[in-house]
Amino acid sequence: MQARIFRPARTAMSSGTAKTKSWILEFTHSTGREIDPLMGWTSSDDMQAQVRLTFDTKQEALDYAKDHGIDAVVSDPNARKANIRPGGYGENFATNRRGVWTH
Repeated sequence: MQARIFRPARTAMSSGTAKTKSWILEFTHSTGREIDPLMGWTSSDDMQAQVRLTFDTKQEALDYAKDHGIDAVVSDPNARKANIRPGGYGENFATNRRGVWTH
């Protein structure tokens, strides 16, 4: 069995980092998907493809894969730089502003 271990990225519709702290172990598809001739739904005979295990750390996920004989590939996430302005939001309303602030 092959699996991949990764940390999910944030959604494109959000700037928050919810649901990106844990590590996921997800099995790869061993068989291809088929289209049902009657309904047109895409399905697969592979039950392992439905399994997603969540871990707090990468090491826990690696240990689980090693204990159960799972060949796992780790994808490390790209670190995101913090977007912190020096003055912050309060600087928009500062009374000691040098220039005129207009829209």
